[in-house]
Amino acid sequence: MIRPVTARVPAKVNVQLAVGGLRPDGFHDLANVFLAVGLYDEVTATPADTLRITVAGSDAHQVPQDHDNLAARAALALAARHGVDPAVHLHIAKDIPVAGGMAGGSADAAGALVACDALWGTGATREELLEICAELGSDVPFSLVGGAALGRGRGELLEPLETGAAFHWVFAVADGGLSTPAVYRECDRLREASGTGATVADIPDPEPSPALLEALRTGDPAALAAAVTNDLQPAALSLRPTLAGTLCAGADAGALASLVSGSGPTCAFLAKDAEAAQAVAAALAASGTCRAVRTASGPAPGATVLTG
Repeated sequence: MIRPVTARVPAKVNVQLAVGGLRPDGFHDLANVFLAVGLYDEVTATPADTLRITVAGSDAHQVPQDHDNLAARAALALAARHGVDPAVHLHIAKDIPVAGGMAGGSADAAGALVACDALWGTGATREELLEICAELGSDVPFSLVGGAALGRGRGELLEPLETGAAFHWVFAVADGGLSTPAVYRECDRLREASGTGATVADIPDPEPSPALLEALRTGDPAALAAAVTNDLQPAALSLRPTLAGTLCAGADAGALASLVSGSGPTCAFLAKDAEAAQAVAAALAASGTCRAVRTASGPAPGATVLTG
């Protein structure tokens, strides 16, 4: 009997998200500094008669349970490359906020890839898995790799980054999600409205902040807090103005930095240490400005097989 295989995959926070102008293909070049954090989804692959998806955990009802799920698409892509019948039951245990700007769907895709690779014995190389990840979505390669990395292109071209210590975070989960494409469209609209223009001809090429990369390398939370930026934050706040109250509540509670995570609507707060993170979390929970509060530290490892 073939035993099920479970993979664990982390959430991410973008400590820098520099967004270039709109390209002719509809994408944007990015300088995207990822940090994986210790909130995890688990994807279990079990032999089955056909490909099917089940989901459990927080906000599971918001996750597609058909072939639109990125995890299903990951299994299909790996099976097609190796001539394998994609008859597998993928069960996703959700703990990463859904549609929250923390790459939960991308994490599930990376988890499905490594779990199916182990289940089917396809022996895919790291490079092959990264190729499939890049085909699936801009954040999927980082979900596979984890740690800390600079993403260029659409975010899929990764350069690992050195980190000198663990960084402690608090995440405020909002009601409902935000569509990533809608946030990028709003970013373009706001740029046009401001008079700067929104295309690659108008916006400088995005570059990582040297001060931010040095703060990661030295493990200095205060220096990191001074350097974090998110070019999508104005667009997320425009679409969801109530997030401003959440950001203020975290700042008032003593967070070193307060920012929207990726395309939102989850808000991320950098704390001095684990004790300070607990204090910020308690204040946010009492503020009435968010639906749930989570704490986690990073960097965390990427997609990892737990059993099988």
